[in-house]
Amino acid sequence: MISPPRALITLLAALFSAYHLVLGLNSMQYPASPVPVIVAMVLYAGATVMSLWPTSPLAMPMWMAALNFGVCLVVSILVFSQLDGHVFNGYATWSVAAVGTLLTITAVRQQAAIAWLGVAALAVAVDVWGGPITVTTTGVIGSAVWVGVAHALTRATARAARDARLFGLAERDAAAWHATQEAQLTEGRHRLDQMNRVAGPMLHHIIESDGVLSAEDRRECLHLEGAIRDEIRGRHLLNEEVRTEVLAARRRGIDVTLLDDGGLDDLTDRDRNRIQSRLADEIARSQVDRLIVRTGVDDSTAAVTVVGLTVSDDGSAAALGSEATEDEVAQFTEIARE
Repeated sequence: MISPPRALITLLAALFSAYHLVLGLNSMQYPASPVPVIVAMVLYAGATVMSLWPTSPLAMPMWMAALNFGVCLVVSILVFSQLDGHVFNGYATWSVAAVGTLLTITAVRQQAAIAWLGVAALAVAVDVWGGPITVTTTGVIGSAVWVGVAHALTRATARAARDARLFGLAERDAAAWHATQEAQLTEGRHRLDQMNRVAGPMLHHIIESDGVLSAEDRRECLHLEGAIRDEIRGRHLLNEEVRTEVLAARRRGIDVTLLDDGGLDDLTDRDRNRIQSRLADEIARSQVDRLIVRTGVDDSTAAVTVVGLTVSDDGSAAALGSEATEDEVAQFTEIARE
C-alpha cells in the first residue's frame, strides 16, 4: 500500500500529464496530419502510466528510464514533423511540456542522469525544428527548470533519509550501549551484594582477629571462596536452598563444582524452581568425594546432570605416579527439563 503523500503526488502528476494531452487535442488544427500526433499521445500516455504506476518502487529501473528517453525522442519527432517551425503553432507544441513532465517524473524517481540527457535531446530537437529562438519560446527552458528542481529535491530528500537512517542507527547503538552499561552496573551490584552476604561475616571475623585464623577458619574461607565462584559459574543453578546444601556438602568434605552453560536460560521460573529443588535434594543426600553439576545442552532432554565421583583408592597410587586407577561414578542423576 502506497503512503498518502506519494498517492497525492502521483495523482497530481497524472492530472498534470493528462492536461498536456488535452492541450494537444484542442490544437489538432495545426498539425499537417493528426495521425502521428495521436500516435505520440498514445506513446506519451503509456510511458506516463508506467512511470506513475502506484505499486512501483521509488527508484525507477534503468530499462524504464531508457524507455522514457526513447519515448521523448519519438514523441518530439512525431509532433514536430507535422508542424511548421516558422509559424505560430499555439498549443500544438504541447509535446515540449509533455516531454519535460515525463523527464521530471524520471528525475524524481532517481534517474536524474537520463532526465538531463532527455532535456539536452529535447533542446537539440527543438533547435533543429525551429531554430534557437524556439528553444526559448516553446517551453524547453521551463522543462529544464522543472527537471533541475526535481533533481535538487530528490537529492535533498535522499540526503535527509540517509541522515535520518544514520541518526536512527546511532540512537539504537546508544540505547544498546546504555542498556549494556545498566546491565553491567546491575550485575556488578548484584555480585557485590552476593559477595558481601557470603563473605561479609568472615571478613569481619578476620578483622576482629587481626588476621589470626584457626585451621577451621581457613577451611571455612575455602568454602566461602567456592561459594563466590558458584555465583559466577552457577548462575541459574542457584537458589537459597541449593546454596545452603552446597555449603553443607563442602563442609562434609565433598568437592562441589557447579557449571551453568546456559541450558536453563529458556526455561520458565516454575521449571527452574522445580529443577533447583530437585538439585538441592540430590546434593543433600550425596556422600561422594567429588560432585559435578552441569546444565544440559539445548538438544538434550536433561536440564541438569549430577555426577558424583568417589576416589578409587586412598590416594597412594596417584602419589606413586600410577595411572591405572580412575575415579568411580557413584552417583549419576539427570533432572529432566519438563
